[in-house]
Amino acid sequence: MKISVITAMYNSQATLLDNINSVNAQMHPDVEQIFIDGASTDGSVQVARKHAKKPFKLISEPDEGIYDAFNKGLSHASGDVIAFLNTDDFYAADDILAQVSDVFETRNVDAVYGDLVYVSQNDTRKIRRYWKSGSYQEDAFLKGWLPPHPTFMCKKEVYEKFGRFDTHLKIAADYELMFRFIQRYKISLAYLPRVFVKMRSGGRSNTIKGIIEANLEVFQAFRQNGYRIHWRASVMKPLSKVAQYFKKPPTTL
Repeated sequence: MKISVITAMYNSQATLLDNINSVNAQMHPDVEQIFIDGASTDGSVQVARKHAKKPFKLISEPDEGIYDAFNKGLSHASGDVIAFLNTDDFYAADDILAQVSDVFETRNVDAVYGDLVYVSQNDTRKIRRYWKSGSYQEDAFLKGWLPPHPTFMCKKEVYEKFGRFDTHLKIAADYELMFRFIQRYKISLAYLPRVFVKMRSGGRSNTIKGIIEANLEVFQAFRQNGYRIHWRASVMKPLSKVAQYFKKPPTTL
């Protein structure tokens, strides 16, 4: 089973090497990395070309934002399974993709997801938050649940059947896509209870302004998929982020 790891980047030289090294280290024998660069000027393209060891493709040109880059990556991906790993993110262990592939093959599901930890920008050994996804229960999206997008790995055929990222959404198109796939179209899921990804803290969606903007786009995601806005989703989704600061991550990290 071939896995395509799509990495959207723009002036990401400072953190890109951790991302690439974590993909290089994956034990799974059939992995490609797709770099979609938004015309960086800081040497990111050179870093990717120099350090990527897995088969890779690199497209560098202006784009219309991260979700446009994701869609470009989907167009260039040749894998059976699609993963997204942004430049602030890296895999937590070298057997992540091997285990994910095994779950796909043994359980015959459409998508696999896991857990994520946020780490310090300057010291990735320091864990700031622990996002434990938990097993999916029907209609969990209506109660504020969602899996971390960097851990969500889905068969390419699902994108071909149910569509790509809605680029009209600027901060929550990943939420809308997972809502559409899981809640609306009921794709089959498997939860692998381990940390897949380490993500550096920060980012637009984790600011107060970003949380407000994201919630407005969550409401839009409900509407455009034919669902009425559920008050529990609007309350529980931001509260779940607060709870992540108090959960204890696995001691093996």
